[in-house]
Amino acid sequence: MPLLADYAITPDVFDVTSYSHPDACDAELRNLKEVMLDEGLIRDLRAGEWRRLFMSDGRPWHRRGKELLKKLAQQNRLVPFPPTAGSSPPDDSAWCQEALGTHAIIPFTGGVIVREPVKAAFPDELLVARIDRLASARWWAARSPSVSLHRNVAEYLEQLAPVSRCANSLMFIDPHLDPARPGYRDFAQILAPAGRRTPAAAIEIHRVCYEGSGPGRVFPMRAEAGYFERRFRDALQASVRAVGLRVEVFVWDDFHDRHLISNLIGISLPNGFDTTADPSSVTRWTRLGREDRDDVQREFDPASNRHALRQRFVIQ
Repeated sequence: MPLLADYAITPDVFDVTSYSHPDACDAELRNLKEVMLDEGLIRDLRAGEWRRLFMSDGRPWHRRGKELLKKLAQQNRLVPFPPTAGSSPPDDSAWCQEALGTHAIIPFTGGVIVREPVKAAFPDELLVARIDRLASARWWAARSPSVSLHRNVAEYLEQLAPVSRCANSLMFIDPHLDPARPGYRDFAQILAPAGRRTPAAAIEIHRVCYEGSGPGRVFPMRAEAGYFERRFRDALQASVRAVGLRVEVFVWDDFHDRHLISNLIGISLPNGFDTTADPSSVTRWTRLGREDRDDVQREFDPASNRHALRQRFVIQ
């Protein structure tokens, strides 16, 4: 299961009267909030019609649910999906059916979260789970703060698909990232999905100003100031233009850790973004907490002065 997964939620989950007591509603929404704001995306069904339901006073929406919706919107975690049926869903079960219809467009990496009466209408549908019994849903139990991957572009793309599809910004932080090197020959494929949409994501790449390590370090910019710019342009410019991306590259004095940072999730990647043909080579990616994600983003802000910026250029 991806470190960032997507879900749908039927309206009854936010309706106080669908619970035995307001406190039960409060407790379930409190638990849901922690997951959704750290590792989730919510399908805004029927091109935003689902979200607009909660702007009406037709049903007693719980205060915590409205707060969660506001935060999801602020963090760009509501993902509009086009309608799959001709008319607006008249009830919660129909909203569940609408959500399941989107699964044929893009399969869920999570599932559909409902209350008991809606689940009763879909008793054998494994994608549908009651909010008070999420632990028994296979897709919910599969959530993890880390994931093991073979170091090939197919598994990288599968893991990053929700991020590439939905994030506003992506920072690829890898001290030795060089798309002209054989180990990074697949990097253009990793970038491409972030540009095959409107608007395209803002892309940053961060690497160091030297090659090699230890006593074997060399500093090619001393002999050729535009060394890294030439290598990045030669390797990436055609593919970046083809998908409508603008990529800003930052070359720093030194750093060691490797990350992917976006407005939706931060991931620690011990081996960075290089790939290998060795089928036995495995890496483990770990989701960062919000504070660590924000700290890494600040670390690579040129205004932070935590590293010395040696060069900066744009490819488009």
